[in-house]
Amino acid sequence: MLIVLLILFPLLASLILFFSKTSNSRNLALFFASVEFVLSLVVFLQYKSNPGSAQLSYSCEWVESLRINFSVGVDGLSLLMVLLSTFLVPIILLTSFKNTYENSHNFYGLILLMQMALVGVFVANDGFLFYVFWELALIPIYFICLLWGGENRGVITFKFFIYTLFGSLFMLIGLIYLYNHTNLDGMKSWAVQDLYDAGRSLSASQQGAVFWLIFIAFAIKMPIFPFHTWQPDTYVVAPTQGTMLLSGIMLKMGTFGTIKWLLPMVPLGLEKWGGTAVGLSVIGIIYASIIAISQKDFKRLIAYSSIAHVGLISAGILSANQQGIQGAIMQMLAHGVNVVGLFFIADILLRHTGTREIDKLGGIRNMNGNFAVLFLIVLLGSVALPLTNGFIGEFLLINGVYQYSSMMAAFAGLTVILGAVYMLRSYQNIMLGERKDSNLSFGALAASDKAVLIIICTVIIAFGVYPKPLNDLAEQGAKTIIELMK
Repeated sequence: MLIVLLILFPLLASLILFFSKTSNSRNLALFFASVEFVLSLVVFLQYKSNPGSAQLSYSCEWVESLRINFSVGVDGLSLLMVLLSTFLVPIILLTSFKNTYENSHNFYGLILLMQMALVGVFVANDGFLFYVFWELALIPIYFICLLWGGENRGVITFKFFIYTLFGSLFMLIGLIYLYNHTNLDGMKSWAVQDLYDAGRSLSASQQGAVFWLIFIAFAIKMPIFPFHTWQPDTYVVAPTQGTMLLSGIMLKMGTFGTIKWLLPMVPLGLEKWGGTAVGLSVIGIIYASIIAISQKDFKRLIAYSSIAHVGLISAGILSANQQGIQGAIMQMLAHGVNVVGLFFIADILLRHTGTREIDKLGGIRNMNGNFAVLFLIVLLGSVALPLTNGFIGEFLLINGVYQYSSMMAAFAGLTVILGAVYMLRSYQNIMLGERKDSNLSFGALAASDKAVLIIICTVIIAFGVYPKPLNDLAEQGAKTIIELMK
């Protein structure tokens, strides 16, 4: 029942916040999110000691006539995603301590409601349940962006909502098609293993159609080229915490779905169309990196850098080999932590200087040396410097893509060079040299800001120096998927 508690606790916590209307909602939300993280650590320890424990899975009938079950459970892959989600949500809440939001109890309640849906996506073992949680995660972030976003939030958020909802409908059609080809004791089934069997029973052309129906939904969520157009504007206009949820956790729904649900389901479809999808992913890496180099707004630069990073993750997953999938899992974890740190730095810059425009900043190192060091550590993790958390995943990803295609790997590897160009140049212009505006000032960091950056930097270094605990689970998760694909 531990796994059910992981889903129910943030749901109950969000309801308490919605109806309590307490002025202390921020601290209360942080407490609830911290308890959820502790629960996920208990699940992790239970999994390490006994992966087959009854506490780690649960199944009961939900809609008997359609064979829909409330079936949830964890394996190495889903456990890592749950740990990432439950670790980042308290961090994201802590970043809001210097922000003031109207109707804050609703704002924090929506964050915890979204956490519930995200955890549900990662632990669902029933196709219909997976789709329900997938759609539920969209509702809270839509209102977070719409109600607390920046300029033009109505139009931009509506585009984001329609874009992702449209993709989800394709996925639903694909899942229904597979459901109608299942046969469990003469009845149809939504169970993940039965959907795998149904997919593999289809012809190559049928699997190809299902591949695109489901992959489009995942590609929009990540997003990869050319399904990315909603992302930069949404990331910029969303409140900082909304952007962190979108980039740090929500886009992992797409990469996770591709690994767990798509690869084992339509191996012939992947064989036929995987090269096209890898090509789109690699195009996205180069395209987004070049656009990132030309950006003036630091937050928008990070948004495009995220597209480039996810393009490499997608290419590694679709290479469908051990190193590619394992590297993707590790990079999903690293990207989640690093991108939250970068977006928080953009928020700190805006609060202290009143601008995120790179050309208007400069010389901040001379005003706050501690911030300069913390910023540099987060940046080096993002460019995958050895001994940071980004290195092991990026190394495995390029290795995996190389095994798939040396030419694709050559282009994908440009992310190392281009990423260093736009990130190091932005750091140089923002932090080094002399201040470009004599009125520019940058005071001491607030205690909460400093705590967030220190925690993120500690994780970046700790799992860069010693990635084994996470890498062992990632390796196990990748091997499981590879076996299912045979």
